[in-house]
Amino acid sequence: MKMLIGCAIFVWALATSALAADITIGQSTPLTGANADLGNDIRNGARAYFEKVNAAGGINGNKIVLVSLNDKNDTKIAAENTKKLLTDNNAVALFGYASATLSIPAMPFVKESRVPFFAPFTGADTIRKQNEFVYTVRATYNDEIEKIINFWGNLGTTRVTVLHYDDAVGKQNFDTVARTLQKFNKQPTGISIKRNADLPDDVIKRVADSNPQIIVVTTLYAPAAEMVKKLRAANLQYMVTSLSFVGASQLAKALGPEAAGISVALTVPTAKSMNVPVIKECVEAWRALGQKETMSVTAIEACIAAKVLVEGVRKAGKDVTRESLQRALSALGRVDVGGHVVEFKPGFHHGGKFVDIAVILANGELRS
Repeated sequence: MKMLIGCAIFVWALATSALAADITIGQSTPLTGANADLGNDIRNGARAYFEKVNAAGGINGNKIVLVSLNDKNDTKIAAENTKKLLTDNNAVALFGYASATLSIPAMPFVKESRVPFFAPFTGADTIRKQNEFVYTVRATYNDEIEKIINFWGNLGTTRVTVLHYDDAVGKQNFDTVARTLQKFNKQPTGISIKRNADLPDDVIKRVADSNPQIIVVTTLYAPAAEMVKKLRAANLQYMVTSLSFVGASQLAKALGPEAAGISVALTVPTAKSMNVPVIKECVEAWRALGQKETMSVTAIEACIAAKVLVEGVRKAGKDVTRESLQRALSALGRVDVGGHVVEFKPGFHHGGKFVDIAVILANGELRS
Protein backbone atom coordinates (compact mmCIF):
# COMPACT_ATOMS: atom_id res chain seq x y z
CA MET A 1 0.00 0.00 0.00
CA LYS A 2 2.78 2.44 0.90
CA MET A 3 4.43 1.70 -2.43
CA LEU A 4 1.18 2.42 -4.27
CA ILE A 5 0.74 5.69 -2.42
CA GLY A 6 4.33 6.64 -3.14
CA CYS A 7 3.87 5.89 -6.83
CA ALA A 8 0.66 7.92 -6.90
CA ILE A 9 2.40 10.92 -5.34
CA PHE A 10 5.27 10.59 -7.85
CA VAL A 11 2.85 10.44 -10.80
CA TRP A 12 0.92 13.43 -9.41
CA ALA A 13 4.16 15.42 -9.08
CA LEU A 14 5.10 14.63 -12.67
CA ALA A 15 1.66 15.65 -13.89
CA THR A 16 1.77 18.90 -11.92
CA SER A 17 5.24 19.64 -13.32
CA ALA A 18 4.04 18.96 -16.83
CA LEU A 19 1.16 21.39 -16.34
CA ALA A 20 3.55 24.15 -15.29
CA ALA A 21 4.81 26.04 -18.31
CA ASP A 22 7.49 28.69 -18.58
CA ILE A 23 6.32 32.08 -19.79
CA THR A 24 8.91 32.91 -22.41
CA ILE A 25 9.69 36.54 -23.20
CA GLY A 26 11.96 37.05 -26.23
CA GLN A 27 14.49 39.81 -26.75
CA SER A 28 16.96 40.78 -29.46
CA THR A 29 19.51 43.36 -28.31
CA PRO A 30 23.21 44.24 -28.73
CA LEU A 31 25.12 42.22 -26.12
CA THR A 32 28.51 42.71 -27.76
CA GLY A 33 30.07 45.53 -29.78
CA ALA A 34 29.92 49.30 -29.46
CA ASN A 35 26.43 49.40 -27.91
CA ALA A 36 26.82 46.36 -25.65
CA ASP A 37 26.51 48.39 -22.42
CA LEU A 38 23.11 49.63 -23.52
CA GLY A 39 21.85 46.19 -24.55
CA ASN A 40 23.12 44.48 -21.42
CA ASP A 41 21.54 47.10 -19.19
CA ILE A 42 18.17 46.62 -20.90
CA ARG A 43 18.46 42.85 -20.49
CA ASN A 44 19.66 42.92 -16.89
CA GLY A 45 17.17 45.55 -15.76
CA ALA A 46 14.34 43.35 -17.02
CA ARG A 47 15.95 40.19 -15.60
CA ALA A 48 16.14 41.82 -12.18
CA TYR A 49 12.37 42.24 -12.04
CA PHE A 50 11.52 38.91 -13.68
CA GLU A 51 13.77 37.08 -11.21
CA LYS A 52 12.10 38.93 -8.33
CA VAL A 53 8.75 37.62 -9.57
CA ASN A 54 10.13 34.10 -10.03
CA ALA A 55 11.62 34.08 -6.53
CA ALA A 56 8.14 34.81 -5.17
CA GLY A 57 6.70 31.78 -7.00
CA GLY A 58 6.25 33.15 -10.49
CA ILE A 59 2.82 33.73 -11.97
CA ASN A 60 0.31 30.98 -11.27
CA GLY A 61 3.31 28.81 -10.47
CA ASN A 62 4.92 29.48 -13.84
CA LYS A 63 8.35 31.05 -14.20
CA ILE A 64 9.13 33.94 -16.50
CA VAL A 65 12.06 33.16 -18.78
CA LEU A 66 13.76 35.99 -20.65
CA VAL A 67 15.55 34.68 -23.74
CA SER A 68 17.97 37.34 -24.99
CA LEU A 69 19.70 36.95 -28.35
CA ASN A 70 22.64 39.11 -29.41
CA ASP A 71 21.99 41.16 -32.56
CA LYS A 72 25.28 43.12 -32.35
CA ASN A 73 23.27 46.23 -33.30
CA ASP A 74 22.74 44.73 -36.77
CA THR A 75 19.27 44.99 -38.30
CA LYS A 76 19.62 41.78 -40.32
CA ILE A 77 20.55 39.78 -37.23
CA ALA A 78 17.69 41.43 -35.30
CA ALA A 79 15.25 40.10 -37.92
CA GLU A 80 16.78 36.61 -37.76
CA ASN A 81 16.66 36.65 -33.97
CA THR A 82 13.00 37.63 -34.00
CA LYS A 83 12.12 34.68 -36.19
CA LYS A 84 14.04 32.31 -33.87
CA LEU A 85 12.38 33.71 -30.76
CA LEU A 86 8.92 33.21 -32.21
CA THR A 87 9.44 29.82 -33.83
CA ASP A 88 12.14 28.03 -31.79
CA ASN A 89 11.41 29.59 -28.38
CA ASN A 90 7.67 30.18 -28.82
CA ALA A 91 7.87 33.56 -27.06
CA VAL A 92 4.52 34.97 -25.96
CA ALA A 93 5.92 38.51 -26.17
CA LEU A 94 8.95 40.36 -27.52
CA PHE A 95 10.57 42.85 -25.19
CA GLY A 96 13.20 45.57 -24.96
CA TYR A 97 14.63 45.87 -28.48
CA ALA A 98 17.36 48.51 -28.24
CA SER A 99 16.30 51.03 -30.91
CA ALA A 100 13.74 51.84 -33.59
CA THR A 101 16.11 50.64 -36.31
CA LEU A 102 16.45 47.24 -34.60
CA SER A 103 12.69 47.09 -34.00
CA ILE A 104 11.50 47.79 -37.55
CA PRO A 105 12.89 44.51 -39.02
CA ALA A 106 10.84 42.62 -36.42
CA MET A 107 7.54 44.18 -37.47
CA PRO A 108 6.59 41.72 -40.26
CA PHE A 109 7.04 38.81 -37.82
CA VAL A 110 5.15 40.67 -35.09
CA LYS A 111 2.20 41.30 -37.34
CA GLU A 112 2.16 37.78 -38.78
CA SER A 113 2.45 36.11 -35.36
CA ARG A 114 0.16 38.64 -33.64
CA VAL A 115 2.60 38.84 -30.74
CA PRO A 116 2.89 41.77 -28.31
CA PHE A 117 6.03 43.83 -28.99
CA PHE A 118 6.66 45.51 -25.66
CA ALA A 119 8.82 48.44 -24.52
CA PRO A 120 11.33 49.01 -27.31
CA PHE A 121 14.08 51.40 -26.18
CA THR A 122 13.05 54.25 -28.47
CA GLY A 123 10.88 57.35 -28.47
CA ALA A 124 10.70 57.53 -32.27
CA ASP A 125 7.26 58.12 -33.75
CA THR A 126 8.00 55.61 -36.49
CA ILE A 127 7.74 52.68 -34.07
CA ARG A 128 4.44 53.95 -32.69
CA LYS A 129 2.88 53.91 -36.15
CA GLN A 130 3.62 50.27 -36.96
CA ASN A 131 0.69 48.15 -35.77
CA GLU A 132 -1.62 47.42 -32.83
CA PHE A 133 0.80 44.90 -31.30
CA VAL A 134 3.42 47.54 -30.37
CA TYR A 135 3.37 48.85 -26.78
CA THR A 136 5.68 51.60 -25.53
CA VAL A 137 6.15 52.79 -21.94
CA ARG A 138 8.38 55.84 -22.48
CA ALA A 139 7.89 59.41 -23.65
CA THR A 140 8.51 60.30 -27.28
CA TYR A 141 11.59 62.04 -28.66
CA ASN A 142 9.23 64.91 -29.46
CA ASP A 143 8.43 65.20 -25.74
CA GLU A 144 12.14 65.12 -24.86
CA ILE A 145 13.20 67.61 -27.53
CA GLU A 146 10.50 70.09 -26.55
CA LYS A 147 11.59 69.86 -22.91
CA ILE A 148 15.26 70.37 -23.81
CA ILE A 149 14.80 73.22 -26.31
CA ASN A 150 12.28 75.08 -24.17
CA PHE A 151 14.53 74.77 -21.11
CA TRP A 152 17.61 76.13 -22.85
CA GLY A 153 15.71 78.55 -25.07
CA ASN A 154 14.12 80.24 -22.09
CA LEU A 155 17.65 80.79 -20.76
CA GLY A 156 18.59 82.52 -24.03
CA THR A 157 20.57 79.55 -25.40
CA THR A 158 19.14 79.33 -28.90
CA ARG A 159 22.15 78.82 -31.20
CA VAL A 160 21.79 75.07 -31.61
CA THR A 161 23.72 72.42 -33.52
CA VAL A 162 22.17 68.95 -33.75
CA LEU A 163 24.20 65.74 -34.08
CA HIS A 164 21.86 63.19 -35.66
CA TYR A 165 21.83 60.04 -37.75
CA ASP A 166 21.31 60.37 -41.50
CA ASP A 167 18.24 58.11 -41.49
CA ALA A 168 14.51 58.71 -41.11
CA VAL A 169 14.57 58.76 -37.29
CA GLY A 170 17.59 61.09 -37.18
CA LYS A 171 16.07 63.50 -39.67
CA GLN A 172 12.80 63.48 -37.77
CA ASN A 173 14.66 64.43 -34.59
CA PHE A 174 16.38 67.31 -36.39
CA ASP A 175 13.05 68.50 -37.78
CA THR A 176 11.55 68.44 -34.28
CA VAL A 177 14.38 70.61 -32.95
CA ALA A 178 13.84 73.01 -35.86
CA ARG A 179 10.09 73.18 -35.26
CA THR A 180 10.52 73.79 -31.52
CA LEU A 181 13.16 76.49 -32.11
CA GLN A 182 10.75 78.46 -34.29
CA LYS A 183 9.16 79.95 -31.17
CA PHE A 184 12.56 81.54 -30.49
CA ASN A 185 12.89 82.68 -34.13
CA LYS A 186 15.95 80.48 -34.64
CA GLN A 187 17.02 77.63 -36.92
CA PRO A 188 19.40 74.84 -35.88
CA THR A 189 22.42 73.55 -37.80
CA GLY A 190 22.32 69.84 -38.54
CA ILE A 191 25.33 67.52 -38.60
CA SER A 192 24.38 64.06 -39.82
CA ILE A 193 26.41 60.89 -39.33
CA LYS A 194 25.94 57.24 -40.28
CA ARG A 195 24.87 54.61 -37.76
CA ASN A 196 27.40 52.00 -36.69
CA ALA A 197 30.29 53.98 -38.18
CA ASP A 198 33.19 56.00 -36.83
CA LEU A 199 32.72 59.72 -36.48
CA PRO A 200 33.75 61.43 -39.73
CA ASP A 201 36.99 63.42 -39.59
CA ASP A 202 35.27 66.68 -40.52
CA VAL A 203 32.66 66.66 -37.77
CA ILE A 204 34.67 68.76 -35.32
CA LYS A 205 35.31 71.41 -37.98
CA ARG A 206 31.63 71.45 -38.90
CA VAL A 207 30.68 71.89 -35.26
CA ALA A 208 33.16 74.75 -34.83
CA ASP A 209 31.97 76.43 -38.05
CA SER A 210 28.38 76.35 -36.76
CA ASN A 211 29.48 78.29 -33.64
CA PRO A 212 26.86 76.75 -31.34
CA GLN A 213 25.89 77.76 -27.86
CA ILE A 214 24.77 74.19 -27.31
CA ILE A 215 25.04 70.85 -29.14
CA VAL A 216 21.95 68.63 -29.03
CA VAL A 217 22.93 64.97 -29.39
CA THR A 218 20.31 62.53 -30.72
CA THR A 219 22.64 59.56 -31.31
CA LEU A 220 23.78 56.65 -29.16
CA TYR A 221 26.61 57.12 -26.66
CA ALA A 222 29.54 55.87 -28.80
CA PRO A 223 29.57 58.71 -31.38
CA ALA A 224 28.54 61.21 -28.71
CA ALA A 225 31.51 60.24 -26.53
CA GLU A 226 33.86 60.31 -29.51
CA MET A 227 32.68 63.82 -30.45
CA VAL A 228 33.11 65.15 -26.91
CA LYS A 229 36.62 63.71 -26.63
CA LYS A 230 37.65 65.28 -29.94
CA LEU A 231 36.14 68.62 -28.96
CA ARG A 232 38.03 68.58 -25.66
CA ALA A 233 41.26 67.62 -27.45
CA ALA A 234 40.79 70.58 -29.80
CA ASN A 235 40.18 72.84 -26.79
CA LEU A 236 36.65 73.58 -28.01
CA GLN A 237 34.25 74.05 -25.11
CA TYR A 238 30.54 73.84 -25.92
CA MET A 239 27.59 72.90 -23.79
CA VAL A 240 26.24 69.49 -24.73
CA THR A 241 22.79 68.07 -24.08
CA SER A 242 21.27 64.83 -25.25
CA LEU A 243 18.15 62.76 -25.72
CA SER A 244 17.67 59.80 -23.40
CA PHE A 245 18.54 57.51 -26.33
CA VAL A 246 22.21 58.27 -25.76
CA GLY A 247 22.15 56.20 -22.59
CA ALA A 248 23.13 58.67 -19.86
CA SER A 249 24.90 56.11 -17.68
CA GLN A 250 26.68 54.58 -20.67
CA LEU A 251 27.83 58.03 -21.84
CA ALA A 252 29.14 58.84 -18.37
CA LYS A 253 31.02 55.55 -18.27
CA ALA A 254 32.52 56.08 -21.74
CA LEU A 255 33.72 59.61 -20.97
CA GLY A 256 34.68 59.40 -17.31
CA PRO A 257 35.31 62.84 -15.79
CA GLU A 258 34.98 64.43 -19.26
CA ALA A 259 31.22 63.82 -19.05
CA ALA A 260 30.86 66.37 -16.25
CA GLY A 261 28.39 69.10 -17.16
CA ILE A 262 26.65 67.26 -20.00
CA SER A 263 22.88 67.33 -19.57
CA VAL A 264 20.57 64.52 -20.64
CA ALA A 265 16.86 63.92 -20.91
CA LEU A 266 15.53 61.12 -18.72
CA THR A 267 12.36 59.06 -19.20
CA VAL A 268 12.52 57.52 -15.69
CA PRO A 269 13.82 58.75 -12.33
CA THR A 270 17.40 57.90 -11.37
CA ALA A 271 18.58 55.27 -8.89
CA LYS A 272 18.98 58.05 -6.32
CA SER A 273 15.20 58.55 -6.24
CA MET A 274 14.67 55.94 -3.52
CA ASN A 275 11.59 57.82 -2.28
CA VAL A 276 9.82 56.58 -5.44
CA PRO A 277 8.60 53.07 -4.53
CA VAL A 278 9.26 51.47 -7.92
CA ILE A 279 12.82 52.83 -8.01
CA LYS A 280 13.50 51.35 -4.56
CA GLU A 281 11.98 48.06 -5.71
CA CYS A 282 14.05 47.95 -8.90
CA VAL A 283 17.30 48.88 -7.15
CA GLU A 284 16.74 46.13 -4.58
CA ALA A 285 15.97 43.62 -7.34
CA TRP A 286 19.13 44.77 -9.16
CA ARG A 287 21.24 44.12 -6.09
CA ALA A 288 19.58 40.73 -5.56
CA LEU A 289 20.64 39.84 -9.09
CA GLY A 290 24.23 40.34 -7.95
CA GLN A 291 24.87 43.58 -9.81
CA LYS A 292 27.56 45.70 -8.17
CA GLU A 293 27.40 48.88 -10.26
CA THR A 294 24.83 51.60 -9.65
CA MET A 295 21.66 50.82 -11.56
CA SER A 296 21.62 52.88 -14.75
CA VAL A 297 18.55 54.76 -15.95
CA THR A 298 18.47 52.34 -18.89
CA ALA A 299 18.25 49.37 -16.53
CA ILE A 300 15.64 51.17 -14.43
CA GLU A 301 13.53 51.81 -17.52
CA ALA A 302 13.76 48.12 -18.45
CA CYS A 303 12.83 47.08 -14.90
CA ILE A 304 9.78 49.35 -14.89
CA ALA A 305 8.77 48.09 -18.32
CA ALA A 306 9.13 44.51 -17.10
CA LYS A 307 6.83 45.30 -14.17
CA VAL A 308 4.17 46.72 -16.49
CA LEU A 309 4.47 43.65 -18.72
CA VAL A 310 4.05 41.38 -15.70
CA GLU A 311 0.82 43.21 -14.85
CA GLY A 312 -0.42 42.20 -18.28
CA VAL A 313 0.79 38.62 -17.84
CA ARG A 314 -1.07 38.34 -14.52
CA LYS A 315 -4.29 39.42 -16.20
CA ALA A 316 -3.80 37.11 -19.19
CA GLY A 317 -5.11 34.05 -17.36
CA LYS A 318 -3.55 30.81 -16.21
CA ASP A 319 -2.39 29.66 -19.63
CA VAL A 320 -0.66 32.71 -21.11
CA THR A 321 -0.73 32.88 -24.90
CA ARG A 322 0.10 35.64 -27.35
CA GLU A 323 -3.59 36.22 -27.88
CA SER A 324 -4.53 36.32 -24.19
CA LEU A 325 -1.58 38.60 -23.40
CA GLN A 326 -2.51 40.94 -26.23
CA ARG A 327 -6.05 41.22 -24.87
CA ALA A 328 -4.80 41.79 -21.33
CA LEU A 329 -2.28 44.48 -22.29
CA SER A 330 -4.85 46.31 -24.41
CA ALA A 331 -7.19 46.44 -21.42
CA LEU A 332 -4.61 47.55 -18.81
CA GLY A 333 -5.60 51.23 -18.80
CA ARG A 334 -3.82 53.29 -16.14
CA VAL A 335 -1.02 51.43 -14.35
CA ASP A 336 0.76 52.95 -11.34
CA VAL A 337 3.73 50.67 -10.74
CA GLY A 338 4.79 52.57 -7.63
CA GLY A 339 5.09 56.30 -8.19
CA HIS A 340 5.52 55.96 -11.96
CA VAL A 341 2.42 55.89 -14.16
CA VAL A 342 1.90 54.32 -17.57
CA GLU A 343 -1.50 54.67 -19.22
CA PHE A 344 -2.80 52.75 -22.21
CA LYS A 345 -6.01 53.81 -23.93
CA PRO A 346 -8.35 51.98 -26.33
CA GLY A 347 -6.55 51.86 -29.66
CA PHE A 348 -3.53 53.67 -28.22
CA HIS A 349 -0.80 51.53 -26.63
CA HIS A 350 1.78 54.21 -25.84
CA GLY A 351 1.58 55.12 -22.20
CA GLY A 352 4.70 56.99 -21.02
CA LYS A 353 4.94 60.75 -20.52
CA PHE A 354 7.67 61.24 -17.87
CA VAL A 355 10.55 63.52 -18.98
CA ASP A 356 13.17 65.10 -16.76
CA ILE A 357 16.57 66.71 -17.38
CA ALA A 358 19.66 65.68 -15.43
CA VAL A 359 23.30 66.73 -15.38
CA ILE A 360 26.17 64.25 -15.35
CA LEU A 361 28.55 64.88 -12.45
CA ALA A 362 32.31 64.28 -12.50
CA ASN A 363 31.85 60.97 -10.67
CA GLY A 364 29.36 59.77 -13.29
CA GLU A 365 26.26 60.23 -11.16
CA LEU A 366 23.15 61.98 -12.50
CA ARG A 367 21.65 64.98 -10.75
CA SER A 368 18.18 66.05 -11.87
